[in-house]
Amino acid sequence: MAGYRRLGHDGRFQARSARSEFEREKLDATTMSIPLAKHLASTDKKTRDKAVMALRAFLSDDSQEPISKADMDKLWKGIFYCFWMSDKPLVQQALASELAEVLSTISSLSLSLSFLRGFWEATVREWSGIDRLRLDKYYMLVRRFVNATFRLLGRSKWDKSACETCNDILTLSLNTLFSPADIRVPTSLAYHLADIFVEELEKALTTASEPMPPAPLSTLLSPFFTLAARTPTSATYKRIQSELFTPLFSALSLPQPEDQPPQKRIRLEAGVPQQAYPTLVSNACFDNPSDGRIAAVILRKKLLRRIFEIASEPDTRDSSRRKMYALFKESTDDDATEEG
Repeated sequence: MAGYRRLGHDGRFQARSARSEFEREKLDATTMSIPLAKHLASTDKKTRDKAVMALRAFLSDDSQEPISKADMDKLWKGIFYCFWMSDKPLVQQALASELAEVLSTISSLSLSLSFLRGFWEATVREWSGIDRLRLDKYYMLVRRFVNATFRLLGRSKWDKSACETCNDILTLSLNTLFSPADIRVPTSLAYHLADIFVEELEKALTTASEPMPPAPLSTLLSPFFTLAARTPTSATYKRIQSELFTPLFSALSLPQPEDQPPQKRIRLEAGVPQQAYPTLVSNACFDNPSDGRIAAVILRKKLLRRIFEIASEPDTRDSSRRKMYALFKESTDDDATEEG
């Protein structure tokens, strides 16, 4: 395909034939260090380390051309088994962080998202082959990539197109994580992502080197709204509501110190109750960061209204529809009781 470098049979990226001899010689010298899938999955740690360094250098090159999906799949096949071979906790933690940070070192947002898509597709594709002794380290890798994704989107000022692409990666692409009707998709991955999603968003906002615009919660939660509405299993819906919706709505329902009169503010600052996700609650919006942050109680009502709207859609399963209506009613009844 014109415009792409492609992986040859030896695994190296090769220049397009249309390049001049001078450019081709220059690229050949560079591509000598580009990691091969077999080098990334080598049993020798030094070989793997060099391959990861070469991967970072290659993808962070400002002149890097787009990489075809077939070539990205080859890269991720090697990366997945590079992580597979890491066998000590500290090595695993360092490698997980290093791989996730590649998202930040890539100068092109579109290439970063392509790399992210490759990660999720490889993870779903290979997940069923992970033995129980290696499962925890892959959960850690997923956590690192979720955090890095939020930081990437935050630096883009929550670019609408980038956020939608991330949602597409999780909901629309073949063999991606949130394909509720696809029995090949491991539910344990969906459970894990529901468990860590808001927690990692809070961490990303808290540790950002520069202040981020308000996080558009309706947009970011869209894959979970879709999965909750369409999942064929009650266990999946229950997990999403108990580990994501309920804690988040509880955090948004707590009065914020700046909104309270002095005597109530003292009690809040004393730690009763403790605020969950304080950075997120104080720096979030519904779907448009340019509008600025909105009050937590208003945001909560908007998100509940969004759940009600999705429950009303024709594609929503009847069992999920009843549960989503119940969540909306219970939450709005609680609001009315508190206001009364």
